[in-house]
Amino acid sequence: MHQLTYGDVKAAADRVAGRVRPVTLAPADAGEVRVGRRDALDDRPDEPGTVWLALEFMQHTGSFKARGAQNFIQAHREAKTLPGAGVTIASGGNAGLACAWAAQQQGVTATVFLPTTAPAVKVARLRGFGADVRLVGAEYADALAACEDFAATTGALASHAYDHPLIAAGAGTLLEEIVQQVPDLDTVVVAVGGGGLFAGVATAAQHHGVRVVAVEPENCRALNAAIGAGRPVDVTVDSVAADALGARRASRMALHAAQRADVHSVLVPDDEIVRARQALWDQRRVAVEHAAATALAALTAPQPHGYRPGAGEKVAVVLCGANTDPGDLARPVDQG
Repeated sequence: MHQLTYGDVKAAADRVAGRVRPVTLAPADAGEVRVGRRDALDDRPDEPGTVWLALEFMQHTGSFKARGAQNFIQAHREAKTLPGAGVTIASGGNAGLACAWAAQQQGVTATVFLPTTAPAVKVARLRGFGADVRLVGAEYADALAACEDFAATTGALASHAYDHPLIAAGAGTLLEEIVQQVPDLDTVVVAVGGGGLFAGVATAAQHHGVRVVAVEPENCRALNAAIGAGRPVDVTVDSVAADALGARRASRMALHAAQRADVHSVLVPDDEIVRARQALWDQRRVAVEHAAATALAALTAPQPHGYRPGAGEKVAVVLCGANTDPGDLARPVDQG
């Protein structure tokens, strides 16, 4: 297994420069997050922490996945290992969209496999990025098997949603951009599914001396369980954020990054994820995925859940994606 290094992230940053949208940081409002964790015996004046929201949901295709997909294809182009059959992936979610977009940007064919149950809107969006969409079987496993067979028979380059060093390194470029804007950043808060975003961000964060808060739903805790067991293990997947964070097990690359870097694993309940997502809409008119709200929930959930920045701590919370149906966010008071 390739162990991700900071050199991988730096190389990715060079490759994606000018090809992805630089992340925008917005300061959190007073009261928007819970800050100022204090020891009861500490009588020093309370210096409030500073929290920024990293608005990565404004990235191409609506999520951070564009970074890894762009790095993946660009690296293979540089190495002259990009086959004539193009790239292929089994994913109707953010990874599939990102792969199709990056392939279109590079003039490469993308063949995306989905189960026949995939929503028509996803199929249409993938085709809008020029992808050849193949609908196979009733479940994701069927689409994945067909994708693997397609790669084996045609020579197409198989991509992965998260468990690949080029994908993870691309995701890590996000942290590079954040520290360029906040050089004295103390902590980055990021949601974790299979661990691609986490592995890249944690690898870059270790280089910069930045703490990582890895946030997962209570019932989608693949990384948390892997840290406890010392190896990737299968977990139950049952959360409102499972569409993006529902990996059954974390990658070995993610676990390695968690064991090596300054990482705090945090679990948040679904009701706090829903509340954080709603608050972003109510206060900012921003509609994000439940996965993005999972990271924010770490700073809005009451104790014993979540993470409390200490006095003076500088924190960036990654809002990683916005491919969501906003129909459930409107409230009656909004109509008038």
